[in-house]
Amino acid sequence: MKKILFSILITSVFLFPNLLSATPDRGALLSMSCAACHGTDGKSPGAMPSLYGKSSKYIESSMLSFLHGKRKGTVMNRIAKGYSEKDIKLIANYFGQLSNK
Repeated sequence: MKKILFSILITSVFLFPNLLSATPDRGALLSMSCAACHGTDGKSPGAMPSLYGKSSKYIESSMLSFLHGKRKGTVMNRIAKGYSEKDIKLIANYFGQLSNK
């Protein structure tokens, strides 16, 4: 039985070399929390502004302004405090890439 499991494992590594190294895109994972208000892929269905179509620089700048208290908001200034500057850059790059596709 152990020989069979070992053979399957070795065969899988050779047939699917990216299986062990595949890591999810952190920017995509972080951006999922934005979907509740800004819509799936940043395409807002309602009154909230869409992130889709905005440049990554614009999104990053806006989020950093919320984070550092330079921009007033009802909720975003509090939400931004939950992210590091690195996280904000990843989120901005994720939405910026969607807009360029």
